[in-house]
Amino acid sequence: MKVIICGAGQVGWQIARHLSSENNDVTVVDNNPDLVRRATDTLDVRGLTGFASYPDVLDRAGARDADMIIAATFSDEVNMVTCQVAHSVFAVPRKIARLRAQSYLNAIYSDLYRRDHLPIDVVISPEEEVAQAALARIRSPATFDTESFLSGDAKLLGIQLDADCPVLDTPLRQLSELFSTLRALVVGVRREGTLFAPEPGDQLFAGDQIYVFTHAEDTGRTLEIFGKTAKRPERVLIVGGGNVGLTVARALEQGPERIRTRVIEKTRARAEQAADALERTIVLHGDGLDIELLREAGVDRVDAVLCVTDDDKTNLLASVRAKSAGAGLAIALVNDPTMVPLMGPLGIDAYVNPRATTVSSILRHIRHGRVRGVYSVGDAEAEVIEAQVLSTSSIAGKRIREIDFPEGALVGAVQKGGKVVRPSGSTRIEEGDSIVIFSLAADVPAVEALLQVSIDFF
Repeated sequence: MKVIICGAGQVGWQIARHLSSENNDVTVVDNNPDLVRRATDTLDVRGLTGFASYPDVLDRAGARDADMIIAATFSDEVNMVTCQVAHSVFAVPRKIARLRAQSYLNAIYSDLYRRDHLPIDVVISPEEEVAQAALARIRSPATFDTESFLSGDAKLLGIQLDADCPVLDTPLRQLSELFSTLRALVVGVRREGTLFAPEPGDQLFAGDQIYVFTHAEDTGRTLEIFGKTAKRPERVLIVGGGNVGLTVARALEQGPERIRTRVIEKTRARAEQAADALERTIVLHGDGLDIELLREAGVDRVDAVLCVTDDDKTNLLASVRAKSAGAGLAIALVNDPTMVPLMGPLGIDAYVNPRATTVSSILRHIRHGRVRGVYSVGDAEAEVIEAQVLSTSSIAGKRIREIDFPEGALVGAVQKGGKVVRPSGSTRIEEGDSIVIFSLAADVPAVEALLQVSIDFF
């Protein structure tokens, strides 16, 4: 597949990394020569310096025979014009654009993106993706990461293991024997900064971060086994009343949980806008680092504080200050992945990475055919791929133990006839089954070869 990626920032670079590793013909376009050079020096891609919306630049990038264009520059308008030029001049079949401005995302204007108007096949909103990820963290406070699969019947949970975890030092195969009716499986372990797919004889230790697949109905029991509780928050404090904070607050207002929410916003205009848009949420104007304002917001009584300003350092410091003042759970929005190792020492419980959520969303729309979902884990360290098994797949009709999965890949869940089962070595994978696989990034191409999905790209 021939793909042109417009924008060589964090998101564009990660998408280029994924696609180039799968032997696609990738060209990266950006008007910043340093970003283009970084892409060509570190990835197997072509690079072109120039403005992506210019027809001559797209022509030199190979748009005449491109299968897809991904517009992920920092400008919404450039992304929209790029898709228009790609359609009108070069007839590129598939066009994906990242748009940030809420006005462009309003549902009442959705006709704007029809083929006879502004032909964008998929619109990705980073703010919306981040807001949904933040909501998932709030609604699952015992985890640092969570994502749903198989129409919501299966979940991937990221759990930090503490010293009081009751199953420490227990080989994973013994966990399966001890809890034989539990539909849960450990598929990934991050230890001392390194993520790996565990073997049945591996043990878990305090400080490990584990990724567990579980049936949605067994979520509470799974958390208890690993020393966590499934208590949902009743009070939430949001620091930052921009697009992300406002979207989260509105969702909490409208949700069935009836969570009591307060928002702190430093900019007066934004605070007034948030106050007008929200009905039952109290909005306070001021600095989220001000301890007196945090106390006025009742920080010592909140079950969770969500820090989503547009500055990573402010989010980290506000999270630490809120925790020290009595907040139960601290969640921070962090763009810079190099800051993630600071989370543990600072006592921050979970984080949301806009780049990772946007990359996951774009990958979900890039892969086609029988691939139903793709989720990027950590700093693009691994992927979770949900796919339907085709008759042409080499795994159809085989038991899991008979399949030559790469070392860094594990089957996390299997759905047969609408029923989710915990996979074991004796589980037979049949045509039509849905399968969810956790795979380290280096092993994704091998997994896709087993699933025979690469031929189903757009």
